[in-house]
Amino acid sequence: MRAISLFTGAGGMDVGFKRAGFDIIAASELDLYACATFRENHKEVVLYEGDITENLQSLAAYKDVDVVFGGPPCQGFSVAGKMDPNDPRSQLIFRFADVIDAINPRAFVMENVKALGALSKFSEVRHELMSRFYKSGYTVNMHILNAKDFGVPQSRERVFFIGVKPDLKAASLHKFKQFLLPPPSLRESIGHLGHAGSPTNSKVCNAKVTLASKPILRKSPYAGMMFNGQGRPLNPDGWASTLPASMGGNRSPIIDEEHLYNNSPSWVEQYHRHLMNGGKPYSLNDIPDYLRRLTVDEAILLQGFPVDYKFCGPQSKVFSQIGNAVPCKLAQVVASVVRQILEEKNDAQNYDYSEGENLELSLI
Repeated sequence: MRAISLFTGAGGMDVGFKRAGFDIIAASELDLYACATFRENHKEVVLYEGDITENLQSLAAYKDVDVVFGGPPCQGFSVAGKMDPNDPRSQLIFRFADVIDAINPRAFVMENVKALGALSKFSEVRHELMSRFYKSGYTVNMHILNAKDFGVPQSRERVFFIGVKPDLKAASLHKFKQFLLPPPSLRESIGHLGHAGSPTNSKVCNAKVTLASKPILRKSPYAGMMFNGQGRPLNPDGWASTLPASMGGNRSPIIDEEHLYNNSPSWVEQYHRHLMNGGKPYSLNDIPDYLRRLTVDEAILLQGFPVDYKFCGPQSKVFSQIGNAVPCKLAQVVASVVRQILEEKNDAQNYDYSEGENLELSLI
């Protein structure tokens, strides 16, 4: 089955769609470093570099395409940003729709942050977007999926708009349930890489770890703000929180190497107990040297990229490419569901989209 990738980034969704058996014939991406990474790992795909509007005519030349997929930039909708629907980047979801109109694929998948699918403040945007897809001849379902429910060692919720032609059955929730899989722990996922700085874990993040002078506590030692910056400590026996595109500095997650590699008592948990019991905060630098930031190599694995995937650009840009990506295994699940739909060729379900906002919202 033939697929085209939009807002491709480093190619996380592309890895997943390839694993699900799709032949990706073309892609479009603006960022120079992401383009270099994509070319390095997907040499057989025609990549159109630059603004997607400028690439529209070239993309429209492709016919008999089964799926168009992609994740338009989400900063305008993200809770980590200003959540401004008038942010110019927010309009890129409609540029995605422009390409759908031009190519007319049998199905499409558009990924974005959970907020676009869940928050009432974006209801008008959703209404406009769904109406647009409906007028283009698609039945559309919206699903909010968490990567950790599908075997990814990271809690990462994203919304997926899945559109199919009316002669195909929509992407109902039961199709995703067959792929449910418990996530492996961080210890299982990254422990084999070895200590930061070792040959197999060499791409270290040098951002210093210091303590917060006024820590904000939560019930869990892996929440709250016990350290300066927004990077949270990670529990080796659990899964990672959402990896942000802003990694590389004090937003990078924190690892306790003694706890991870030697299964020693967690310093993070001990310090949390000290604070919860009324103890005073330690001085900013009163912290063991085995607490350090997540490495590039570890972030790559937590997003599910192949171990031999080659990233291009300075470390800050590599972290950004990793954090912006859709976890490869989650993309593979979505791609597998779409592939089943295309292969089944069932009659359409009777959805009434006359108002353009009749959505099936599925939260696993």
